[in-house]
Amino acid sequence: MVDQRLSPPVRARSRAAGPRLPAATRTVRPAAGGWQADWSDEHLDPIPVPTIGWLSWHIGWWWTVAIAHARGAVPPERTAVRWPGDLAGTLEWMRVLRDQWWHVLDDADEDKLDVPVAFPWPPETGRTTADLFAWVNAELMKNAAEIGQLRLLRAATVID
Repeated sequence: MVDQRLSPPVRARSRAAGPRLPAATRTVRPAAGGWQADWSDEHLDPIPVPTIGWLSWHIGWWWTVAIAHARGAVPPERTAVRWPGDLAGTLEWMRVLRDQWWHVLDDADEDKLDVPVAFPWPPETGRTTADLFAWVNAELMKNAAEIGQLRLLRAATVID
């Protein structure tokens, strides 16, 4: 069962009787071996509205890949990164990733900051580990703000 705090309101409408939420959403769904995130490599129109579950999977995916790149390891395929399926599992996953990230930061010295990295940019851009560290902070802030907006939207809706 998906924790309701991680899923969007179903068939919701605003308290001011405004328009319904978009039907196009990006979420996580049960799949063999756990929960699989919706993904498209094509531009979608309309752009799907992500759920909190999808955003938390997205954080877990890019953070897992960023940690692998920072350690010089081969990152997992996107489809191999599964969402835990509930709030407790998601919080534990985020705590584990945070601890791993702290170790990455602790292990970085001045010389390591200048080492080229190929995530999230193509290798030819010449981006460095320092750029990766800054990107992770910005991406985490952005995703946290997106989750906050979805929580506000949910709080402002009434379930039919």
